[in-house]
Parts: sequence; C-alpha cells; structure tokens
Amino acid sequence: MGAMDNNTSDIKGRSVICLKDFSRDEISLILDTAVRLKKEWKEKHSHGAPLAGKSMAMIFQKPSLRTRVSFELAMQQLGGYAFYLSPNEIKLGQRETTEDIAKVLGRYVDVLMARTFSHSDVEELARYAGIPVVNGLTGFNHPCQILADLMTIREKKGRLEGIRVTYLGDGSNNVATSLAFGCAGTGAHLTISSSERRRLGRGVQEDVAAIANKTGSQITYETDPSLAVQGADVVYTDVWTSMGQEAERAERIKELSAYTLGLELFSKAKPDAIAMHCLPAHYGEEITHDVTAHERSAVFDQAENRLHAQKAVLYLILRD
Repeated sequence: MGAMDNNTSDIKGRSVICLKDFSRDEISLILDTAVRLKKEWKEKHSHGAPLAGKSMAMIFQKPSLRTRVSFELAMQQLGGYAFYLSPNEIKLGQRETTEDIAKVLGRYVDVLMARTFSHSDVEELARYAGIPVVNGLTGFNHPCQILADLMTIREKKGRLEGIRVTYLGDGSNNVATSLAFGCAGTGAHLTISSSERRRLGRGVQEDVAAIANKTGSQITYETDPSLAVQGADVVYTDVWTSMGQEAERAERIKELSAYTLGLELFSKAKPDAIAMHCLPAHYGEEITHDVTAHERSAVFDQAENRLHAQKAVLYLILRD
C-alpha cells in the first residue's frame, strides 16, 4: 500500500456525508485510490490488511443488497471488521436518542456507515460520534453510489472532464442530487431530464451551480427526453419510486412514463454511449431489460465498483 500513501492525509478522519463537501482534487484522490485498489485486488486478491484492527458499525433503516455486501466486504478485504445493525436493533431517535447512539458507538468502533430515511439522522450521527461517518444513502443523497458511478464513467470513457451525462426520470431524488454534485465537482456536464416538478430543489441547484462555475461543468435541465439524450456519452436513470414513496407509485408512473430508458431512446445518444442504472431496477418503468442487458450497459460494472470506491473511502479516512 506504500504507493498510495502520498497525499492521502487530505481526507483522513473525514466523514463522507455529501460530495459537495469535497474538492475536485479530493474526489480525484478517492477515484485514483479506488482504481488502484481494484487493480491490486484483481491481481493479488490481497491488500495486505492496511485496516487491521479497525472496525465499522453499519446502521440500516432501509434494506439493501449492494450497500451491505459492498461495505462489509470492503472492510474485510482491507483487513478490518464490519457488522450489521438492523432497523430493529438501532431505532434512531426512538428507543434512545440519535445523539446517545452516536456517542456510544463512537466509543466502540472506528467508523460508522448509516443508511437512513432522514438525512438529518446521518448528520446528527456525524455531529456526535467523534469518528468518521459514511453516508450509505439518505432520502437526500447517495454519495458512495456516485463515487462508484464516476469511477465507472472514467473507466469506460477515460476521463470525467467534458463527458456529457444525461439523467432521465425523477430529477429530484437522492441519486440525481448526488450525481449533480459529482458531475459539477469533476467537470463533467450533466443534463437532468424530468418533469418540471421533479427537478432538484432550488437550494441544491444553487449549490451545484456554484461548484460547476469553478470546474467548468455545465448543469442543464430539459423536459424533452429525446432532446436530452442527444450527444450524451452516458445515459443514466434510476427508479421513480424509492422506499417510503410507495403511495405515490401510480402518480409517478403516469407523470414520468415519457422518461423510460428503452432501446429507441438510448439509440438517440452517441453511438458509443453507455447506459447506467444504480439498481434495483423496475423493468418496464424507468428502464427496459434489454437496455441493462445491452453490450453498452455499464449497470453491473457500477454495482461492482461500489466495492472498490467504498474501499477507497474507508482506506483513506481510516489509514494510520
């Protein structure tokens, strides 16, 4: 791991709550480290246990396949230890206060990962734990997913700066929010194509625009999906109805039906464009199965890279 030790103190001890908190160089550091760790694991199936003796508690309010498996394996492959705390075991703010839970766990472990409904819960954990806290998803954003996505785009396209990404569907959700921060922070261009009322909140738009102004990123909004995908290097979509929004499902399907990513719409992007989806997919709604199975689908590369991107985050914030 010696080759990765240069300048890694940049984010040592930091919490990872939102990508807007990280500079372009810091995001590049995470992605560079993720690429190196992935290459090392593929070649040697070992990292030499740089996080031996380190432990991570994983707090889950929402179930997950990729988040749980990738975080747990990431910690184990780095030589540390991770354990799962189910919603019934950790009832944030119910059986005891979130502040007290944070203070107790901060005495036991070296890092917390939390996947919650409310973004304020993760912020409160970070405020009181006294150790780094990593956002594994909140209703507001999903930074670790987007780090894996940026890694995937860079692998497929060779760069991030100037790459044109189009996001289709619910442009106000946590993935769209984090993708906007991630593209703005790295100089990639993003077009969010959604209905007028499914756009990023005004405050988020202002924050994203301020970051983009520094990096040269262009963040635009387009209601017509056919226009939005023209010239795109990447076409990205996500579920229209997230956990906790089930009562709105019928309304959302009706409102967003024009934004389904099928082969016809995908064909309007660049001939070498890649398709992305953070999974799980609701086939026939936001995406069709033939797009995820397409030769230019990067959907499962994204899923794989969750492991390596999160491994990089844990290594960089916990290394001695």
